[in-house]
Amino acid sequence: MGSAVKTIGVLTSGGDAPGMNAAIRAVVRTAISNGLKVKGIRRGYAGLLEEDIYDMSSLDVSDIIQLGGTILYTARCLEFKELEYQTKGAEICRKHGIDGVVVIGGDGSFNGASRLSEQGINTIGVPGTIDLDIACTEYTIGFDTAINTAMEAIDRLRDTSESHERCSIVEVMGRTAGHIALWTGIASGAEYILTTEEYHGDIQRIITKIKDRHKLGKKNHIVVNAEGVGNSAEMAKVIELATGVETRATILGHIQRGGNPTCKDRVYASAMGAKAVELLCEGASNRVVGYTDGEFQDYDIQEALAMSKSLDPYLFHITKKLTTRG
Repeated sequence: MGSAVKTIGVLTSGGDAPGMNAAIRAVVRTAISNGLKVKGIRRGYAGLLEEDIYDMSSLDVSDIIQLGGTILYTARCLEFKELEYQTKGAEICRKHGIDGVVVIGGDGSFNGASRLSEQGINTIGVPGTIDLDIACTEYTIGFDTAINTAMEAIDRLRDTSESHERCSIVEVMGRTAGHIALWTGIASGAEYILTTEEYHGDIQRIITKIKDRHKLGKKNHIVVNAEGVGNSAEMAKVIELATGVETRATILGHIQRGGNPTCKDRVYASAMGAKAVELLCEGASNRVVGYTDGEFQDYDIQEALAMSKSLDPYLFHITKKLTTRG
């Protein structure tokens, strides 16, 4: 537990996520309502090292809650893994009067926050990642918007796949975690859902299922494929050759990061941003905000990073039943 802060810096780091602006807005306005000053740090830790820092007012965060992306911009900064630059970052914070920092991002961003805390700067992490891969929380900023974006895209692909009697391989984001694939696969009624956690290269099972359903009169087929599994284009070629069903691969890519955040992402991000400031006002440091069992809670950053997270076992279980028919 450190001392209560007077000036808060806020930054976004790593991949952008819809709802980050709602969190920034909440940080700024909660801090000001508590009599604190706020400084925006552009482009994450890279911007901190370059002293790209400016004073923020309530007006600066007007009319941003509905916007995707982040008004503070974001970047990855490999340098910040080194002690030399962590020390420099802390010195820059002190130079600008910043004694507390809210870091909105994912695992890598939280490692940086923990290092800043070791250098005497109070830090609080807010989970901003569309991948839902922060183990200490049931919710991460941007996930809800990303899955709705992917679901709507798949619904549209279903229409054209039906018209052409095709199979569509739809690749969604999730390099190391399959939460987006699992949720969007269920929501879109996909015939097969491939995740990095559960798929082991058995494409013959997919081929057999497509053949069986085609015989039953099924005119279109949707396979949701996680980015970490990959090889969607090659998979489409193999399936078309084996089944005779025209098969196309569509990679949704970074459209899942953009767009107006959903109501849930706006509200939960706002609550997390406010919670982060409240923790700093209490003198807390090296903590990350999470949402668990219906409550916004906080955890030690290192303990949170040490936790592991798997796919929801029940959701994965029901996919086997929900995809047994056409």
